[in-house]
Amino acid sequence: MSRRRQIYEGKAKILYEGPEPGTIIQYFKDDATAFNNQKKGTINGKGVLNNRISEHIFTLLGQIGVPTHFIRRLNMREQLVRQVEIVPIEVIVRNVAAGTLSKRLGIEEGTPLPRTILEYCYKDDALGDPMISDEHIACFGWASQEEMHEISDMAIRVNDFLSGLFAGIGIRLVDFKLEFGRVWENDFSRIILADEISPDGCRLWDMKSNEKLDKDRFRRDLGGEVEAYQEVARRLGLMPEDGGGPDTVLNLDEARKARAKD
Repeated sequence: MSRRRQIYEGKAKILYEGPEPGTIIQYFKDDATAFNNQKKGTINGKGVLNNRISEHIFTLLGQIGVPTHFIRRLNMREQLVRQVEIVPIEVIVRNVAAGTLSKRLGIEEGTPLPRTILEYCYKDDALGDPMISDEHIACFGWASQEEMHEISDMAIRVNDFLSGLFAGIGIRLVDFKLEFGRVWENDFSRIILADEISPDGCRLWDMKSNEKLDKDRFRRDLGGEVEAYQEVARRLGLMPEDGGGPDTVLNLDEARKARAKD
């Protein structure tokens, strides 16, 4: 049995060479980090939950015409994705004041924003992913003006869809992070959504209690991280109502089919 070639290891995932040219296997880890990797820990079962949640969200986005790198989930912790040239820009979509925005501008956390804000950060762990402007992006050629129009338009479209999706299950989408990549076809590139969308990169608050259902529970030592991630999966219909371990998310589709036959 040949050993897979590892391409990259990040804070939350490991990337391996895929089975076909132009594909990558994305492995979701249980490792948790915060504050630019200054705080480290483990959330048991996080990788399984994030894999399933991200698969679900990317599948839904694909169904409404948002191009993504997702191909299919392979197992509990892995999914097959298209290989892309990552644009070195993180896009932060903000609907409610929280986190660094509240600290920078002195706005009380939880204050609804008059309009959605897009912020950009340069992807560089060593530099702490510093915030950048459109001028920086243009000056250093990280993305063309046309690509940034595509990225911003796609980010707003994803936000509109996810805000409605989460509101329908009693969750407020406070803010979230997106990454994009280029795929090349006949010497031309196009922008598609990449990376993942999960409680690791979203702030998700219960609409009634404002309880945090995301990685802020780890950042702020609130505890209950796994239970929060499971609650998001449960409300999305990816886990049974009576709970279960993190791997239960893998069997739910089969369970639904079995119930339909009864």
